Amino acid sequence: MTPEQYLAPYAVQSETARGRRHDEAAHASRSQFQRDRDRIIHCSAFRRLEYKTQVFLNHEGDMFRTRLTHSLEVAQIGRSLARNLRLNEDLVEAVSLAHDLGHTPFGHVGQDVLNECMKDHGGFEHNLQSLRVVDKLEQSYGAFDGLNLMFETREGILKHCSLANAKMLGPVAQRFIDRTQPSLEAQLTNLADEIAYNSHDIDDGLRSGLITIEQLEEVEFFARLWHEVQTAYPGVSGRRAIYETLRRLITALADDLIATSSALLADAQPGSVDEVRASGPLIRFSDGMRKDATELKRFLRQNLYRHYQVNRMRVKASRIVRELYDAFSDEPVLLPPDYQDKSGDEGKQVRMIADYIAGMTDRYAIREHRRIFSLEEL
Repeated sequence: MTPEQYLAPYAVQSETARGRRHDEAAHASRSQFQRDRDRIIHCSAFRRLEYKTQVFLNHEGDMFRTRLTHSLEVAQIGRSLARNLRLNEDLVEAVSLAHDLGHTPFGHVGQDVLNECMKDHGGFEHNLQSLRVVDKLEQSYGAFDGLNLMFETREGILKHCSLANAKMLGPVAQRFIDRTQPSLEAQLTNLADEIAYNSHDIDDGLRSGLITIEQLEEVEFFARLWHEVQTAYPGVSGRRAIYETLRRLITALADDLIATSSALLADAQPGSVDEVRASGPLIRFSDGMRKDATELKRFLRQNLYRHYQVNRMRVKASRIVRELYDAFSDEPVLLPPDYQDKSGDEGKQVRMIADYIAGMTDRYAIREHRRIFSLEEL
């Protein structure tokens, strides 16, 4: 009996999944979604996540999260949730590991600047870029471009999509046109992502000194958990107290999601993935926990993501991305040969520029900017 035979009827299974863009024979010892996970882990875009910003630039400290460690934490939380709900752990892991492959250097500021630069050429969105990476940009196989992932993995990666883009992307984006739901595994991964970044951004914010426990105690959800730790371990302090609190935070969010989603599934009783798609969202937090999580996100946005020191680095990063884009647009001959379009198609050339910049790590973007603009690099 295979592990997938233990899954609930509403979980995605390899045998009934919608397949790959290019047909491939099944593997003797791995499920389709195990193969997807392995392809993602071995691809170059995944390795580059090690040097891409989560909140703090990679060179600002060795202990802060990067896009790579963030993706690993999402996968760990996602697998635990999926197992409890009898969903496909391998699919959740694959989507978790791939969901940020298209992220630019310097986090969301890189995406925002590149989107502004590309406004006359379809814009830029890291979700779409992640799909573009696995569908086209990775060059590992002789028979096709990209990684040739399963439909359900690609669908989970495409978390957001405008109607205009959905019409161009075809079946993988059809749900945005039809206003239907993705698989439960995709819904779950989206919330595992939220659990991961809420907890680890607090950890990194405290480690950096940009936020304090005293500030966090103004958030009722955090304060409740912090005082639980103080009661359970009188006199505990420092990293130990922070870890104990964040451990409880992750547990509270995960337990609430499992309980709420289990009740929704028991009430809806979907008998298949198709019935899941035709229903409303079935993986979610309770109303009370959603309120707590939103309050926590609001605190992080106001006190960490908009901290003046983070803003200073954001301004520097935005200048690097914009100046790189402008230089490559004005002089495409500055690009590596693989990113120079020979057809004279302006739209194709600027998209290749976006691909090149989006694929950069933080430190590579800094070096590339220095090579182009610094006289010392002659």
